Amino acid sequence: MQEHYQIIIVGGGPVGIALAVELAQRNVSCAVVERHLEVGRIPKGQNLTQRTLEHFYFWNCVEQLRAARLLPPNYPIGGLTAYRSLASEYWYVPPGLEQVQSYHFQDNERLPQYLTEEVLRRRLTQLESATTKFGWTAKSIEQDDSEVRVTIAGEEWPYEEMEITSDYVVGCDGARSLVRQQLGIVREGPDFGERMALLVFRSRDLHEGLKRFPERTTYRVLRPELKGVWQFFGRVDVGETWFFHGPVPDTTTARDIEYLHDMLEEAAGFPIAVEFEHIGFWDLRVEVATTYRNARGFIAGDAAHSHPPYGGFGLNTGLEDIANLGWKLAARVQGWGGDALLDSYSEERQPVFKETGERVIAGGILNDREFLATYDPEANREAFEAQWRLRTSGDSAGPGYEPNYAGSTVVFGPEGARCGATGRYTFVAQAGHHLAPVLLSNGHNVYEELGDLFTLLAFDADAEAVQSFESAATRRNLSLKTVTDSFEGQRGELKSRLVLVRPDQFVVWAGDSLGPDPKEIFDRATGSG
Repeated sequence: MQEHYQIIIVGGGPVGIALAVELAQRNVSCAVVERHLEVGRIPKGQNLTQRTLEHFYFWNCVEQLRAARLLPPNYPIGGLTAYRSLASEYWYVPPGLEQVQSYHFQDNERLPQYLTEEVLRRRLTQLESATTKFGWTAKSIEQDDSEVRVTIAGEEWPYEEMEITSDYVVGCDGARSLVRQQLGIVREGPDFGERMALLVFRSRDLHEGLKRFPERTTYRVLRPELKGVWQFFGRVDVGETWFFHGPVPDTTTARDIEYLHDMLEEAAGFPIAVEFEHIGFWDLRVEVATTYRNARGFIAGDAAHSHPPYGGFGLNTGLEDIANLGWKLAARVQGWGGDALLDSYSEERQPVFKETGERVIAGGILNDREFLATYDPEANREAFEAQWRLRTSGDSAGPGYEPNYAGSTVVFGPEGARCGATGRYTFVAQAGHHLAPVLLSNGHNVYEELGDLFTLLAFDADAEAVQSFESAATRRNLSLKTVTDSFEGQRGELKSRLVLVRPDQFVVWAGDSLGPDPKEIFDRATGSG
């Protein structure tokens, strides 16, 4: 008998496994197809934002994630920037994620991606609705009006082939995504034409040589001849293991050990003994798919967008894709969401990364290039030092970076608003924006009280208005949890006594009294209007 699932996920990296967790927790049957049996041990994707840790809280494995870290407890997470080398007199510590800590329920964390993935895999084994097909590769994807058919083949003898079917398919299968290709989705974006090295190595000398700085986890170097492209070191642990990214000639191979060692010493600015554990290469480009959906097929994570590992955007952005898409797929297959809700996934997420790639990542490279071309301490020390003191760019996305869906068709944002990465963090409840983690009078954070689907925050709100929301949800057979409290203290900073929150903790609608009929609000929020 042919196997049928509600959702097939192609790609079992952290994004694919996270989607399976999100769906299985919502009792959606899903299968993960992944050719690798074991998790790769390259320490990439280390910097996890506060928002990502909120996802792990709702996936019921946040403490397991924190316990898996390699860094000592309370070790500072953040970056440092130096001019020409890490031995330079010119360096600074830019503001980091601490700027937005108060707007999130969880603290940020740092650990290698393979440990994050292991935590997610263990969580998935606890959920009955998920099936894993490790050691299998997707060969083809076909769809029609009623289903998706995925042909998969075993990676080991006898290389068995089989067809599995589903209502929808999601490609979480990386930058060279088969799903994206077979859905006919294209990606666009700037190519900087640089071959980049990824080096993983051991060096106690590097650790000792950086003791003159405050304790940090990443150290980046700006060199004028590299035209804005970073060289940067990152800690895997404290004392010995590091990774490094930097541009190299196109002809460089893993056999060029002496050259790669010299490059590390040049960036460090002092001699270091090095023991290489991994040498790899990648191309410096920023690309985003023109759409994240084609009919019954979707893409997420690196399948949808790729970019250099700057600022920790890669894994965090992929997991945010999943938080957005997962509940919408559940809504559709369980019958309480319309097809327009599925359309809103691409509508909301694609502009966020497009702006992130263009403004934050590619824009950051171009800004650094302009600075390095304009200011030189040997030519004009005074002008260089004045500009150096003003610099706050690079390692983190500051308060101007606030991904939001204010222009989405499934929220009640202001007229003329658009979805994107630019905004301002605030405690004010705004449609299409992330809910601030206000404290309740019982001492709990509001995030601890949110429901699995929609939540109505009612703080000294009109009882008839609350009843109107609850009645509208009941008529739609829609789960709604109401959280009541006084409108004082931090709760007053929301500026609205009624706030409807959707399953990914973004605000659908906010007001002091009824505006649109609650039926209209739920129709729009579920894509059923």
